[in-house]
Amino acid sequence: MGRGDLTDEQWAMLEPLLPKGAKAGRPSVWSRRLLIDGIRFRVRTGVPWRDVPAEYGPWARIYDLFRRWQRDGTWQRILTRLQSLADAKGGDHVGSERRLHRVPRPSARGRGPQTG
Repeated sequence: MGRGDLTDEQWAMLEPLLPKGAKAGRPSVWSRRLLIDGIRFRVRTGVPWRDVPAEYGPWARIYDLFRRWQRDGTWQRILTRLQSLADAKGGDHVGSERRLHRVPRPSARGRGPQTG
């Protein structure tokens, strides 16, 4: 497991939120967890898709999963569900949107943060 990979606890929370595979047949060579860790590596580091380390699986398979779930709204549904779970526990929201709202804005005159 790499430094930025999902922990077992994080995976246990995320796995039930993932769409169920509809295809019957031979199981995938690459686990969803590895592919998602590959997606997270790419998003975290900003490297080109082709430069995602092979330990996460073939870059084209990682990219394909990312784009399919982006197009069908899976990522948004996962984020919304994780945010509702965090709200129910009284925790903070997942993601950078919440952090952006806490950053003080400079005043119109550039003399420090605005109040309010």
